[in-house]
Amino acid sequence: MSIPLWAETLELLGDPDTVKVLATVDANGDPHAVVKKSLHAADDGKIHFLEILEASESSRNLTASLWFDRRVAILLFGKEGRQVQIKGKPVKYHISGHLFLDHYVKLRERLGDADLAGVWVIDPEEIIDESFSVREARHRAEHPSFIHLDRIAKPLGETGA
Repeated sequence: MSIPLWAETLELLGDPDTVKVLATVDANGDPHAVVKKSLHAADDGKIHFLEILEASESSRNLTASLWFDRRVAILLFGKEGRQVQIKGKPVKYHISGHLFLDHYVKLRERLGDADLAGVWVIDPEEIIDESFSVREARHRAEHPSFIHLDRIAKPLGETGA
């Protein structure tokens, strides 16, 4: 079920300095994660991924995810340690038409003599704030007894008497 992208997620997707990682799995379930600068938010709330290489492992895995109803993950790592993970499903692959042509023209303006194999459309289903401070707070709330022994030991010099 599709969900709207958070404002922060839209900012991260739109920032050219954000590191964007696409994680997929192959037919055997083996993971494949690569940096993909061509991930961005679409006007309809979906995510577009511009695939430049016809036979890329990412594209093969996305095809399998489309056929077999599997999810993919996108990690966005921005300034000041902001991290957001998006889990979603690929729903369509454009190899022609207006959407493809619009992206193809913009891609060539940006990169020069570049090819575009297609435009993947990914439907976001879950967004998780993966920033350390948020993960740490979540961890402490879910596991209050998970504490390193040196944090509960008496400070040096205390005798307890």
